[in-house]
Parts: sequence; C-alpha cells; structure tokens
Amino acid sequence: MKLIALDMDGTTLNSKKEMSEENIQAIKKAQQEGHIVMILSGRPFNLINDQLAKHDLDCPIGGNNGTELFAGGKLLERTSLTLPQSLQVASTLEKECMPFKIGTDKGTFVHKDWFERFDQVLESGRVPDEYFTHKDYKMFTASPKVYGQGFFNHYEDIIHEESAVQKFLTLTLDPEQRQRLQTSLESIEEICVTSSSPFNLEIMHINGNKGNGLKIMARHFNIPIEDTIVIGDEKNDLPMFHAAGLSIAMGNADEEIKKHTDLVTLTNDENGVAYAIEQYVLKGSYIS
Repeated sequence: MKLIALDMDGTTLNSKKEMSEENIQAIKKAQQEGHIVMILSGRPFNLINDQLAKHDLDCPIGGNNGTELFAGGKLLERTSLTLPQSLQVASTLEKECMPFKIGTDKGTFVHKDWFERFDQVLESGRVPDEYFTHKDYKMFTASPKVYGQGFFNHYEDIIHEESAVQKFLTLTLDPEQRQRLQTSLESIEEICVTSSSPFNLEIMHINGNKGNGLKIMARHFNIPIEDTIVIGDEKNDLPMFHAAGLSIAMGNADEEIKKHTDLVTLTNDENGVAYAIEQYVLKGSYIS
C-alpha cells in the first residue's frame, strides 16, 4: 500500500483549473488497488472538498498546506499559529497595506480593503508584465466573493483567543514590496513563509507545512514514510518533496523546483498526474 499525495493547482488541475478524466480515472484505479490517494494543497478544506465532490472522488485532504488534515470527513489534526504570532503577522501585513486573507478554523476571511489595495498596486505600475499572463494570476486576483469568503473590518475581529489561524495568504504583486515583507515576516519566530506563485506569500506555523501533513497522514494509515509518493509543482511543495519516499515534479514546474525531486512527469495539461500514477505506482517502474 502506498500513500500518494497530490498537490491541486498546477498539478492535479490543468491550466483551465479542471481535473481531467484521465487524472480522475488514475486516482480511482489507484484507490481500487488499495492505495491511499490524498489531496495536499494550499487551498482550504472546503474548496478542495468541493472540487473532489464534482468528480465523485473520496480522498483524505490536507488543506491550507497541510495545516488541517481530514480523513473520512473527520478532522485528524490542525496546526495553528499562536495568538501572538497571528497578531504579529497581521500587524506586519497592515503596515504594508497588503491585500490579505486569513484562513481559520471558522473559514477564510478577507480584509475589507482587499479590492482598494489590489487596485492601488495595479495603478502603481510596479507589477511586472509577465504576472498578468501567469497561469495563476486569475485565481489569486479573483474577487473573494467568488469563493464565498467573508470580510472583516479589523484583524482583531478574526484573531482572538477563541479562534485558530492556520494560514495568512497575501497578494504580493510588487516584487520590491514582496521582498521587504518576506524579510520582515521571517524575523517572526517559528513561522514558515512560503509561496505557490511568484506573487503570493503564505504564512503558517513552522510545523504547518505539507511535509508534516504527509507524515501525519502516513501515521494515520500506518504507512511507512518510505512508501509515500508526492507530486507537485511549487515552492510550497518542497517540504513534502523532502519528506516523501518518492518525489515527483510536474513537467510545468520551474527548473529550480525539479532539482528537489526524484522524477519529473508530464505537465498538468498532459495529464502528468495520471502518467505518474500509472508508471510509478500501478506499474511500479521506478527503482531507487
């Protein structure tokens, strides 16, 4: 039995944000042969679950970069930022007037000035031209209303003793501001700053990453870590690449990302997930 962890955007979903029939059937075939296939994504649980439901797929889920883990519809474990960490991160984002979202145990919430701040950075002329044609630009800049996300006036309305924050997601379209912000955030003790595109930053607790999410799910199913296989394409996938028994990068991943994996499959528009499952799980053609 293998545990197969799949990233979603840029991996299981193609460039149109759709799951191909080939990928769906490969996942189901692997499950039928006794393997566990989980989705391990930067998306929150509800968005992952909605995507799976469209295709009648039942998989364990690691949402918000593995900080919230579900199997059989039940929460296994949640890794949250501490209250002081959350307040310090929010204060840092506010000083830079960033458009940001907060992922919590109650859902994902968006700063009320998200639209105004987004428009300001667009009007600044500091957004590189290549960002506008990037495969994930539309997803990250889509109105939060599309995802049914609520709005908050002050971050203290969301961050308090009765809430648990798993992730901050901030849109960083100005490269200089992004670098300045990342430097400030990385000075906060025991947090992890990563990204899933050139123009976003994701902030979690230092233990809140896809690598730990993979380990926790493997323990739950009593699967040795050497029997885990992961497939992804971005920087936030690096912790699971380093933790897994076999790591596979998508053909559409950056060359720097590919250096951290054992194998490279086809692109997400060429059903790279289906190809990897067929070749390296069902046929078992990879020999370390």
